[in-house]
Amino acid sequence: MNKPIDEVGRLFRAQPQVGANFADEVYPGYPGLVVANGQVGTMTWGFPLVLKSKKTGAPLKPKPVNNAREDKLNTPFWRDSFARRRCLIPVTAWAEAEGIKGSMTRTWHALEGHELFAVAGVWRRTDEWGAAYSMVMVDGCEQMADVHDRMPTILRHEDWAQWTDGTPDEAIQLCQVCPDPLTIERTAEPWFKARAQ
Repeated sequence: MNKPIDEVGRLFRAQPQVGANFADEVYPGYPGLVVANGQVGTMTWGFPLVLKSKKTGAPLKPKPVNNAREDKLNTPFWRDSFARRRCLIPVTAWAEAEGIKGSMTRTWHALEGHELFAVAGVWRRTDEWGAAYSMVMVDGCEQMADVHDRMPTILRHEDWAQWTDGTPDEAIQLCQVCPDPLTIERTAEPWFKARAQ
């Protein structure tokens, strides 16, 4: 997401959150931009999943569940958010890992002809991270076939209101494979960046 929040607000006709802090590259467990309830602001990417230690039974650090499969939206983990709190996720591009395990690189995907577009999302308030969101995923399109079998649900501008304000039945109809062409940029950039020592 490399567009300023004011530009996002204009396109999505949403009020920008003052002081919203987000990076160009968004990672699970970190803040990303979301459009919800007429406002564009930051939420943590990923619903917290708290697991317990197999050895001690004590709760472990929450893990961000950053993607929601469209065929799982009516399961208990997602159901209430899908029914009541759908959002738009502004995106300029998304990355997938490509290559041999251990030496995977980043391949960037974007909607051809659009510098900024919307991906379907759901959100909820959490005890762990405050407001958190997750991206809704569908089967990958033909252009994605050699990289990944899933991709974000890309929403056309005319479908934004149906996603956010429609009934769950109306919203689920939008969870379709993207028919529009993508731009694909393969890079030599490692999928996992080395951490600073």
